Amino acid sequence: MTAEERKHRIEAYLQRVEFASLEELSQQVEASVSTVRRDLTALEGGGNVRRTHGGARILTPKTDEFAFAARDAQQLSEKEAIGRACAELIGADRSVILDAGTTVYHVARHLEEKAPQIVTNSLPVANLFASANRVEVILAGGVIYPRLGVLVGPMTVEAFSKMRADVAVMSAGGITLEGVTNSHALLIDIQRAMLKAAQKVIFCLDHSKFGRQSVSMLCGLDQVDTIVTDSRAPQELVASLRAQGVEVIVAPAGNPVGAV
Repeated sequence: MTAEERKHRIEAYLQRVEFASLEELSQQVEASVSTVRRDLTALEGGGNVRRTHGGARILTPKTDEFAFAARDAQQLSEKEAIGRACAELIGADRSVILDAGTTVYHVARHLEEKAPQIVTNSLPVANLFASANRVEVILAGGVIYPRLGVLVGPMTVEAFSKMRADVAVMSAGGITLEGVTNSHALLIDIQRAMLKAAQKVIFCLDHSKFGRQSVSMLCGLDQVDTIVTDSRAPQELVASLRAQGVEVIVAPAGNPVGAV
């Protein structure tokens, strides 16, 4: 593959996923990390790609698919119901990891009265509690990715690898009986660190995520304690997940559920 072909493939991939790590790009073009660095330097000179710590991002994406506001507008009523039901699972004064998913943001909207300690890489979640005196927020370090409203990169992974929390509330791109998947490598590495940091793991997934597989495997079902979903989730898959030992709560819950 020539240098021009590599650069074209790198730019096309970044258009699809918006940002990626050096290792991820290296795999895409089957070249060394040092070669990818040189290609990114050349692409950055063209004004459409910007290098970040540990990776790169596209500056003029062609789609709003990954933008926080666009994603939050999808399945909005379901996300709010899931957020309310998930918040009921979390006891007062708990330490809670919240990832940058839009459904998880709706969980955060119902947590203030519980006075939790929140650890997050989500800028919308941090902003939500900016003036909330009862909530202590720890914001992970990293590179700000404005359209996603998220902090990403090696610094973010390192921050969560040093954290410990009572519960992690997370989102994902899809779930099947094989496990939980998500979009791309930078998010996966952060979420894996979150999984290791928490005593209990809750995934908030609306019905559109059931039976769907994203690009990267995040974890097996053995690492999932609870899934909170909406009433349109496919009953057969819900039953199969329960048979695998995963607690599945369908929102809105008819009765209060036990807090963790």
